[in-house]
Amino acid sequence: MSPVQRGHTAGYPTRRQLTDSPFLAAATGQTPSHRPVWFMRQAGRSLPEYRAIRADVGMLESCFTPELVCEITMQPIRRHGVDAAILFSDIVVPLKAAGIDLDIVAGVGPVVANPIRSKADVAALPTLDPSEVGAIAEAITLLTAELGDTALIGFAGAPFTLASYLIEGGPSRNLERTKALMHSDPETWNALLGRLADITITFLQTQVNAGVDAIQLFDSWAGTLSLANYREFVLPHSERVFAELAASGVPKIHFGVGTGELLRSMGEAGADVVGVDWRIPLPEAARRVGPGKALQGNLDSAVLFAGTESIENEVRRIVSEGDETMTLGATGHIFNLGHGVLPKTDPGVITATVELVHSL
Repeated sequence: MSPVQRGHTAGYPTRRQLTDSPFLAAATGQTPSHRPVWFMRQAGRSLPEYRAIRADVGMLESCFTPELVCEITMQPIRRHGVDAAILFSDIVVPLKAAGIDLDIVAGVGPVVANPIRSKADVAALPTLDPSEVGAIAEAITLLTAELGDTALIGFAGAPFTLASYLIEGGPSRNLERTKALMHSDPETWNALLGRLADITITFLQTQVNAGVDAIQLFDSWAGTLSLANYREFVLPHSERVFAELAASGVPKIHFGVGTGELLRSMGEAGADVVGVDWRIPLPEAARRVGPGKALQGNLDSAVLFAGTESIENEVRRIVSEGDETMTLGATGHIFNLGHGVLPKTDPGVITATVELVHSL
């Protein structure tokens, strides 16, 4: 049984039979009926209906309210006709659920009350019980009842990126405290990433058990690392996350920003699909990743502000490059942005881009 047609997989419940999903076909080495397209951050600030529903509700409150998660996740499906929904959530949701004192501050991002700075801090980290993310599982149940034949992607933050927020106390351009701990105290570093890998695995397994059709692991800050540091300090922990999800039967996607030099190693972590940011042509990404993986990407989000002719030229180029990757050994291409939808993007432009991709 192919992953697209999967039913019961050992240890996991029966899930929807999405035999005609172009997204799942491309992700699993089959031939889709058309080029699948979805956008990172498609459910969010670019949509007026999103801004309206979130007007008086905090980000974390939204993420733990099943009905809101369902509605926000569905908004881009209704408006744009994309080939996959991605669960409305945030990478710090499992940390908050586990009991870590943090908040998402508007205009800043995640802010951690008590940053991790020592071996004792790591030892004091809580674990995540699946019941603590029951609201997310409930949202997924609502979504699978509404989505029809559209695939649902669940996601989580990779251990390194979660660690960077916990150590720095919030977003950081240089990650100086993170890298200092990584180099000066590898034992504490690996203990921390091991604990975070446990949390990530529990969060993703909960999503799979609830019915998501694919998962994406975001390593948003991995691009700040050298290849040698990535392989030594990060890759083993991401590998463990993917290994623990291998039996689920759902396609696994791995994405980071500024990770052109890391693509082969990120592919080695265990994903079926490697996301590519906008900085590197897809054929070069295919050469770096090596054969046997699908690729996802990689329109520059800013191009959506450049006008119809420029957008069409860039979309056609990326679709053509996506075709070329399959002559280089890639097993499929999923059209996406090379990052997330920018907040001021015209929703009509996004819809028109989806229609263009589907027509090619």
